[in-house]
Amino acid sequence: MNEPSAHSGARPLRVLFAASEAFPLIKTGGLGDVAHALPNALAATGADVRLVLPAYRDVLRRVEDLQILGWLKLRGGDQARIVQAWHPAFEMPLWLVDMAPLFDREGNPYQGPDGQPWPDNPRRFTRFAEAVALLAADALDAGWRPHLVHANDWQTGLVPAFLGEQADPPRCIYTVHNLAYDGQFDYATFQALGLPPHWWRIDGAEFHDRLSPMKAGLVYSDRITTVSPTYAREICTPEYGYGYADILRHLRHKLSGILNGIDVRLWDPAGDPHIAVHYRCDTDLAEAKAANRRALLQALGARPRAQEADAPVVGFIGRLVYQKGVDLLFDVIPELIRSTTARFAILGSGEARLEERLQRLIAEHPARVFGHVGYSEPLAHQLEAGADIFAMPSRYEPCGLNQMYSLRYGTPPVVRRTGGLADTVTDTTPETLAAGTATGFVFEPPEAAALAHALRRALETRADPATWYRIQCAGMHQDLSWERSARSYLDLYRASLEDEERTA
Repeated sequence: MNEPSAHSGARPLRVLFAASEAFPLIKTGGLGDVAHALPNALAATGADVRLVLPAYRDVLRRVEDLQILGWLKLRGGDQARIVQAWHPAFEMPLWLVDMAPLFDREGNPYQGPDGQPWPDNPRRFTRFAEAVALLAADALDAGWRPHLVHANDWQTGLVPAFLGEQADPPRCIYTVHNLAYDGQFDYATFQALGLPPHWWRIDGAEFHDRLSPMKAGLVYSDRITTVSPTYAREICTPEYGYGYADILRHLRHKLSGILNGIDVRLWDPAGDPHIAVHYRCDTDLAEAKAANRRALLQALGARPRAQEADAPVVGFIGRLVYQKGVDLLFDVIPELIRSTTARFAILGSGEARLEERLQRLIAEHPARVFGHVGYSEPLAHQLEAGADIFAMPSRYEPCGLNQMYSLRYGTPPVVRRTGGLADTVTDTTPETLAAGTATGFVFEPPEAAALAHALRRALETRADPATWYRIQCAGMHQDLSWERSARSYLDLYRASLEDEERTA
């Protein structure tokens, strides 16, 4: 199916990019950012891309120029209407799988109002994956067949399995954004969905007497990627493998890690519309950061006296969950308040007990701890610009984006050495300072004492303005763009297509 010239430069490489969310249409986490930025970056290189998403209610509200491409007949008597649409944030057509009983509902794409997964998630994303595979086969006779399908996380894990049922399928890349979420369901559901019986095998998608879309993606895809090189190594170990480590070690020949990028147009302190004062490394960085600190504290409701104080602010943005290590940060805040002048600005939501801890810290230390339970895009930008130090003590972090935003905004991050944090932040030592490569502060064990020590190192280093400026500028000068990542993905796509040619 893939003619040799398709990836040699003679014709554009055709890529069908499948995801369950994409910013700014619908987003719950980093996958949404990737599904926005990577297809755009691929299109910028000349690739011919289609982005396929479920037609959630919120997505249909936001897109324009809708055109019905046709209807697909799916298993179990289901039918999907395929709609082509456009949105200014994307450089390519959007293909939406419209199945009103499955996707036309308010709220989170994966969870109901009670915070639990939608009971019909197995059916929702099985049918979505089947529709993606049929689109890849040009079942609508639209005259466009991809050379390669790029599937992402468990919601599209069955795409490569469905492609394997075709006579002449395109190649399939499968990206693991977070191995901890794998979408398992039981045998009764497997039967009710009418899935091929041979998938229920130990060398197929069966996983401890359940069906795992994540395992299907790993086993049936042609290449597997994760969102950072370190995470690709970590998930082959029992500590980070969530039961898949042995499988991934067996599949290591097709596993690689490609570091995510960030949208350097949206996240640019030189022109960010959300921040008070724009700046670059070659401007008066300290003065600009101070002005943005005042604006941040004002936005978080700090008293005027607190807004004007010069004491450093340690920021955090993220889900208030165990994975993010935010409990470690909450553990060290009282002691650091007693022993340093540091203040803390925290933005996020998540587990009820952690939200309550944040609210207690704000109430107990109103002049030193500021926060907002929830998420606000403008406030997130203001925090990156206004904080002096960014804390990211994740127990594991497949890639992470906020540490890269922080680097770009001259806000040296304090991170644990794991996943993408290890790949993007260089610890400040005499050697890295001398080499000009120091960009932040790194600690190892996921313990409060280790985090507190790293934060103290950062606070002490900030007291030396010349050294701090060098660390800030080293981070701001890094190439964190999706252009870099897109080049790596294109190399992987071409290698996969060359694999096919060698075995043809």
